Amino acid sequence: MIKLRKVVIVSAIAATGMAGSLAARAAEAEADEQQHRLEARIEELERQLRELSEKMSGASASSATKATVDLPSVQTRPITPNAVAGTRFLYSGFVKLDALWSDYRDGEIADGSIGRDFYLPSTIPVGGVGEGVDFDSHIKQSRFIFGTDTDLANGGLLSSRLEVDLYGSALGDERATNTYGVQVRHAYMQYGRWLVGQTWSNFMDATTLPETADFIGPTDGTVFVRQPMVRYTLGNWSLSAENPETTITPFRGGTRIASDDNSIPDFTAAYTWKFGNGVLRAAALVRQLKYETTGAGAVNDATQGAALSLAGKINFGRHDLRFSITGGEGLGRYVGVNFANDAVLTASGELEAISGWAAFAAWRQVWNDRVRSTLMLSASDYDNDMSLTGGSANRSSWSWAINTFYSPLAKLDLGVELRVAAREIESGASGSMRRVQAVARYSF
Repeated sequence: MIKLRKVVIVSAIAATGMAGSLAARAAEAEADEQQHRLEARIEELERQLRELSEKMSGASASSATKATVDLPSVQTRPITPNAVAGTRFLYSGFVKLDALWSDYRDGEIADGSIGRDFYLPSTIPVGGVGEGVDFDSHIKQSRFIFGTDTDLANGGLLSSRLEVDLYGSALGDERATNTYGVQVRHAYMQYGRWLVGQTWSNFMDATTLPETADFIGPTDGTVFVRQPMVRYTLGNWSLSAENPETTITPFRGGTRIASDDNSIPDFTAAYTWKFGNGVLRAAALVRQLKYETTGAGAVNDATQGAALSLAGKINFGRHDLRFSITGGEGLGRYVGVNFANDAVLTASGELEAISGWAAFAAWRQVWNDRVRSTLMLSASDYDNDMSLTGGSANRSSWSWAINTFYSPLAKLDLGVELRVAAREIESGASGSMRRVQAVARYSF
């Protein structure tokens, strides 16, 4: 009996030891399995992270992925709810403060005249008595540009631009608010070789305009027009059909007539030569001049205008020379912000085109990375028939100006400009202006 008990006890102890060993082995196997699952999960997460990084960096996906997923090369979601996918947005412009001290030697310029905001030859007083220096300051030239670029499925690019400044009508006065309306400068769309909308006339070369404190600069000799158009560009050639408008001097003088009676657009063509150290651009303008009225003394006549222009920029190391010369008949609206009219009415109610020329040259000297200066000369002259226009028609204008700009920080420009200008009318009366202009401009 005692022996039997010993056998049972020994067997029980052996069984207990074996069970404990089996439990330990099972626990160890389960731990190994959990570790294997954890390692596999980590490997899966690392694989997904690599794929996500490749997609975000624009790396090429596998051939199988390419067959099933079309990854965009731009932002995957538009930044506005109604925007087309694949559209990039841009916003830029500048904020500018102008301060002007103007001395008119031969008369008084009207308060609120646009000629007090920037140089406009036609506003120089003539034949009067000079007054003291006028001081004006404003922020009207501040400019804001909005744009979109959309990548199309065919590989093309569809772009749009909208640009405004603050030269719109006054919404307040200088006593308290100095508030001004927004004014559209450019608004157009562009696809391939086509441009549709409002921008610089194809007859104008905006790239040759010098850096100035003034809104335009060498205004007397500058083609300066923004208007709606359809433009087609092929290589060095560009052709356009643009919005027409005819400005007319009444018979024997008087208030300018702005006629919108044209039945066909203004047509332009331009060709650009690019060479090692510069660029030249020749442009031609052909237009209809038309005026039509009804009732007593009705007028119904049309004639033609045509003009040529050559503009260019030549680089001399860091410095450059910019110039333009324009001449023809019926070009008045396009030059000097309509200093002269396109045509004059005769006694019999017919239109006679006014001929003239305009030119400017500007030398830009870059002193160092922060300082540069520009010296510019500008002039215009028109052949008015005094028996038709009377003695008050603008005959000629000229100006010279010199400025210096300093950029203490990137995108921040501080400048000062001295200008001397004169205007003469057909009667022989003339007037002159001296102006100092200081500016501060931050571009973004």
